[in-house]
Amino acid sequence: MTAVEFVQGDITRVAVDAVVNAANEHLAGGGGVDGAIHRAGGPSIMKECRKIGGCPTGSAAATAAGNLPARWVFHAVGPRYGGREKDVEQLASCHLKCLDLAVEKGCRSVAFPAISTGAYGYPVEEASVIAVGAVRGWLLRNPGKLDRVVFVLFDVPTLRAYSAACQGVSETGGRGCE
Repeated sequence: MTAVEFVQGDITRVAVDAVVNAANEHLAGGGGVDGAIHRAGGPSIMKECRKIGGCPTGSAAATAAGNLPARWVFHAVGPRYGGREKDVEQLASCHLKCLDLAVEKGCRSVAFPAISTGAYGYPVEEASVIAVGAVRGWLLRNPGKLDRVVFVLFDVPTLRAYSAACQGVSETGGRGCE
């Protein structure tokens, strides 16, 4: 069974096969998680992003991880929050695309940040339920494909929200987050 973990910390220091970056559609780098990943990973990540050119909202693109303790960076483009059903679909979709990329690239472990909850304005409590639900659903449909999924969250309130979302998944019939 795949372990799903929640930790407070710096995603650029987590030893996993793939680190997920909260990217913009232009894969142009930015602030928050995106800026931290580009700074820690070095210029080779941006060079690959420029070759890719862009990525639509709700999807993800892969680059090598540069100087990070991972092999891959999955640049996931979450939605800018507007309270629309489309936002929910796109936020779930970018998480699912990262998990599909993990299998495609031969990864066994993936680390996610709280996608869209910073500059894109998604309320953490809502985003956490969508993210955790999407990941747990994918894991239930794809048993044995991954060994470990880690949500690496920047602060204690976000950690609490994602941990609570995991408990909510358990209580609604999912297997919870081991």
